[in-house]
Amino acid sequence: MSLQHHPIQGAASMLAAGASFALVNNIAQIVSINHGMSSTMVALIQYAIAFVVIIPYLRTLGFRRSLRTSNFPAHLFRVFLSVIGIQLWMWALAYPVPIWQGIALLMTSPLFATLGSGLLLKENVGPARWFATLCGFVGAMIILEPWSDNFNWASLLPVGAAFFWACYSLMVKKLSADDSPSTMVVYLLLLITPFNLFLALPEWSVPSSGIVWVFLIIAGSLTALAQWAIVKAYAVADASFVQPFDHAKLPMNVLAGWLVFGWAPPGRLWLGAAIIIASVAFITQWETRKRKSMPTLK
Repeated sequence: MSLQHHPIQGAASMLAAGASFALVNNIAQIVSINHGMSSTMVALIQYAIAFVVIIPYLRTLGFRRSLRTSNFPAHLFRVFLSVIGIQLWMWALAYPVPIWQGIALLMTSPLFATLGSGLLLKENVGPARWFATLCGFVGAMIILEPWSDNFNWASLLPVGAAFFWACYSLMVKKLSADDSPSTMVVYLLLLITPFNLFLALPEWSVPSSGIVWVFLIIAGSLTALAQWAIVKAYAVADASFVQPFDHAKLPMNVLAGWLVFGWAPPGRLWLGAAIIIASVAFITQWETRKRKSMPTLK
C-alpha cells in the first residue's frame, strides 16, 4: 500500500481522465468528419495546445532537473512509438471507426504489453498470464468479426494504436530504472509536437473556421487535463485500486458516440469487451501480487 492512499481522490481522478478523453475523441471525430480536417493536423494542434496548457504543471515537476538523462536516444524512440499510436488512433477516428469499436479494441494494449514483456524483455510471464492474454485477444476478435462480410481494414487501426502504445509502455518500464516519472512526462510533451509537425506537413491546412479552433482548444485543454488526472490518480492511490476505473472509459465513449453520431453498439461489443476487461484485470492483479511478494531491501 502507498503511504498516502486516498481511494476517492484516485477514483475521481481516473474517472475525470476517462470523461475528458471521451469528449476529446468525439471532438476529434466532429472536426475530422464534419469539417474535413486531416487526422495529422488535428493531432498536431491538439497536442500543441495541450503542451501550452500543461506548462505550469511541468514547472512544478522541476523542468530543468527533469531534462537530465543519459538515455536521450531511448526517450526519442519512446516518444516516436507514442506518436505512431496517436496518429493511428486519430486516423481511426477520422475514417471513421465507430467509437464503441475503437475504444474496446484500444483496451487490448495491456495484452500486447504482456506479450512484449515475455518475448522482448524476457520476463517470466507464466501459463496463467499467457492464457489470460489469449482470452483477451479472443474478445478482440469477437468485436472485430474479421470473418464477417462487413469487416473493414480500418477496424484494425485501433489495434495498431494499442500495439504501439504497448511498445511505448514497455519502453517506459525499461527506462524507469534510471529516470524519474517527471523525466518521462517532460520528454514526452517536449518531443511529441515536433514529431506531429513532421507528419502533418504533407497535409498542412490551418482551420479557417472559428468553431473548429474552439473545438481544438477545448480538445487540447481536455487532453492536458486528462494527462494530469492520470498522474494524480496514481499519485494519491494504489495502482491496483485505480486501474479498474480506467475501464469506465468504454461506457463513457459509447454514450458520447451515441449522443453525437447515433452509433449504437451491437451486443457482441459487450461480450468481447467483458472478456478483454476480465483478462486485463487478471493480468493487473497477478502483477500486483508479484510485486508485493518480491523481497525488499531494508
